[in-house]
Amino acid sequence: MTKKNSTPAKIFTIGFTKKGAETFFELLEMHGITELIDVRLYNNTQLLGFTKAPDLKFFLKRVSSIDYRHDLKFTPTKELLQNYQEKLITWQEYVEEFEKIMQARRIVPHILTNYSDSPEVRYCLLCTEVSAANCHRRLVAEKFAEVFGMEIVHL
Repeated sequence: MTKKNSTPAKIFTIGFTKKGAETFFELLEMHGITELIDVRLYNNTQLLGFTKAPDLKFFLKRVSSIDYRHDLKFTPTKELLQNYQEKLITWQEYVEEFEKIMQARRIVPHILTNYSDSPEVRYCLLCTEVSAANCHRRLVAEKFAEVFGMEIVHL
């Protein structure tokens, strides 16, 4: 079910933790991001600073002309996230459960229907973690890569 463009597009990921607003927006602009896809389960709490959903949507458009989308199909469940954060499950167990969630949510058809592999569109998946290594945004990016043959770039 893979769809491939002749020129491979890229899918980017970014975590906002330990990044100030200046660095965050410069990274997005430097890589020509056209749409930020928020894959956080919780995107509207006071602890999120400049990345709180309503503010972030405003800043992205005003500062960088970047569109914003919060896609709940790409978020973990509350229970899965909590179990991992409380160290009740390992990262590998998290990955296995998140894969099941993506499969149940029919992620591949969702990506094919709602996203594009056009080189003119440059998506960046946003989550909290500093590194993509143990973050579900990497798993979502891998689905985009699988579907569209995209190269993954972690910012």
